[in-house]
Amino acid sequence: MRTTAFASRNTKEILRDPLTLIFGLGFPLVLLVLLSAINSGIPKEGNVTMFEINNLTPGITVFGLSFLSLFSSMLIAKDRTSSFMLRLFTSPIRPAEFILGYTLPMLPMALAQTAICYAAAVFYGMAFNANVLLAMLVNLPIAVVFISLGLLFGSVLSEKAVGGVCGALLTNLSAWFSNIWFDTSMVGGWFEKAAKLLPFSHAVAAAKAAVAGNYADIMPDLWWVVGYALVLLVAAITVFSVKLKRS
Repeated sequence: MRTTAFASRNTKEILRDPLTLIFGLGFPLVLLVLLSAINSGIPKEGNVTMFEINNLTPGITVFGLSFLSLFSSMLIAKDRTSSFMLRLFTSPIRPAEFILGYTLPMLPMALAQTAICYAAAVFYGMAFNANVLLAMLVNLPIAVVFISLGLLFGSVLSEKAVGGVCGALLTNLSAWFSNIWFDTSMVGGWFEKAAKLLPFSHAVAAAKAAVAGNYADIMPDLWWVVGYALVLLVAAITVFSVKLKRS
């Protein structure tokens, strides 16, 4: 009940900022439309499939979720500097309930963002079927990864600092190491190894497998993402707990 009540308050805070919602829901859609337009103008020579709609859309949905880290970090960092958080520190809410209260309202936003991208992809030729719905569910673990990263950084950094870390650094890292814009194997070396260690490329691969109906290929990559989600969520709870005790 405490978590639900706190999550309800955070939902209202998110809805009070329509620009955030418009940007979060609309920016991936703009990228999808622009890249689809670029793809339609590229001469089809050989097996050029990087921006083909069934390959592009799963990657765009994963990249779009990276902005959740910025929204979650800004929300918790803003609360940390206000009297609202000081009052909550005197309440019986536990650190895990704090973090879950910030996480739960972000998940419907993640689903809405993903649904909008796939709905737009249908107009560019993607078939709408059960595989699309599965791909939306497959995106939930990477959404938790980004939200947890935002809450982790937001628990220790100022509202201004998280804008640079989560808004610029993290989104760029997720773009470079996700196999969305280019195949990291073309770069090779430490760059390719780093991409395989981080969860972003695994999330894209799992989403692509779901869209293609290659069900056996989903879990090997998805387990990697789920592991990151659990570790980062626990890390966010632990760091917030330490900050709470010090306060």
